[in-house]
Amino acid sequence: MIFASHLLSLAIWLPILFGVLVLATGNDRNAPMARMIAMVGAVLGFLVTLPLYAGFDKMTSAMQFVENYGWIARFNVNYHLGIDGISMLFILLNSFFTPLVVLAGWKVIEKRVAQYMAAFLIMSGIVNGVFASLDAMLFYVFWEAMLIPMFLIIGVWGGPNRVYAAVKFFLYTLLGSLLMLVALIYLYQHSGGSFEILKYHTMGIPMTAQILVFIAFLTAFSVKVPMFPVHTWLPDAHVEAPTGGSVILAAIMLKVGAYGFLRFSLPIAPDASHKLAGVMIALSLIAVVYIGLVALMQSDMKKLVAYSSISHMGFVTLGIFIFNAYGMEGALLQMVSHGFVSGALFLAIGVLYDRVHSRQIADYGGVANKMPVFAAFFMLFAMANSGLPGTSGFVGEFLVIVGAEKANFWFAFLAATTLIFGAAYTLWMYKRVIFGAVANDHVAHLSDITLREKVIFSILALTVLGMGVYPLPFSEIMHVTVNDLLVHVARTKF
Repeated sequence: MIFASHLLSLAIWLPILFGVLVLATGNDRNAPMARMIAMVGAVLGFLVTLPLYAGFDKMTSAMQFVENYGWIARFNVNYHLGIDGISMLFILLNSFFTPLVVLAGWKVIEKRVAQYMAAFLIMSGIVNGVFASLDAMLFYVFWEAMLIPMFLIIGVWGGPNRVYAAVKFFLYTLLGSLLMLVALIYLYQHSGGSFEILKYHTMGIPMTAQILVFIAFLTAFSVKVPMFPVHTWLPDAHVEAPTGGSVILAAIMLKVGAYGFLRFSLPIAPDASHKLAGVMIALSLIAVVYIGLVALMQSDMKKLVAYSSISHMGFVTLGIFIFNAYGMEGALLQMVSHGFVSGALFLAIGVLYDRVHSRQIADYGGVANKMPVFAAFFMLFAMANSGLPGTSGFVGEFLVIVGAEKANFWFAFLAATTLIFGAAYTLWMYKRVIFGAVANDHVAHLSDITLREKVIFSILALTVLGMGVYPLPFSEIMHVTVNDLLVHVARTKF
């Protein structure tokens, strides 16, 4: 079958094509048609990624579903795609969330509907390109291109301060990426004129150059994660973004930074990765502990979950830089779980905001009296965010803590505080919003979630519980790739 050898291209270009078709529907008089085309494109975009999982060989770390064609011959730039056990899950995660985001905005978005839906479809394809690229210049093109739809989503459909938040998001991420471009040009010259990422993994560069390359990559990837202290753009972006924007930002876009460390920083600069691991671990632990305390102080639900995301992503970078299989696999599982849980929490907050038009915790109270079904779903997602065993939130955190303990007891001790702080800020928010007597007339007039919202939350609840109870389908994909990466990084002169 002709499509079987082009699954990655389909995963990238099919959503983009449907995004263009949605744009062609024109103005809001054709909004129903735009919604239907967007949903068809989003579902097809997800379906074409399922054969990637079904046909994936778990016994090899080699790139699979490879496509390699000439693109810009003069500079030896190729359209080179492929996935391994690290990148495969993120393409699935990204494509999984696109239909949910389209469905979530079905009734809420009433102006510029076609443009809104098209932005998410186009971004879905671009992000798949980031995870599938094996050519450094192709990666960089996709990396920068994904800023544009998110900039528009925040700037056009966001809150009162949307322009400020969109510009801050764009400048932080763009400026961070410029040094990465310098590093890629150096690697291109050092490799004899190649942009092949896998070639960079094996060619070896001097220690001083490794440190400079590592720092260049760090400026790009740390902003995307985001790591302390370059995290301040994220709460602003989340607060101002529409619900769908917050979902994709938390569930997908934060993952590309951590993915960059695994695809570029560790294999290309292994000596520098070891030498600077102490700094990375320190910044990660600051994110886990300090940002967890900052989340406790928030009065805005979206801002609280945004700071929670920074704290949880600190777990991811900690797991990556302790250089053992428990930590690295825990980090990857944490990224997938965080996608499910944070996406679900932002959708839940969006449900309340659509009805009350407030994100302030103080404006709620007693919601369970009027929205019992919603309260049950929200409770599950809050527990998962707190790391409750049996939910996806526990799996990755537990493995990272085990891996951290093998590296240093105090790393594990500080990392484990997230189980306390996470429960504190998440359940305290839940208690003030959901329980107690009906607080005001706004809450008194609330109605429970619709069938459309029940479908979205049911799907996410199944993924959160399924991954928590049986994580093997997620973890077995990455075993061989993670082990080979650790072996490669261990061959260091440092």
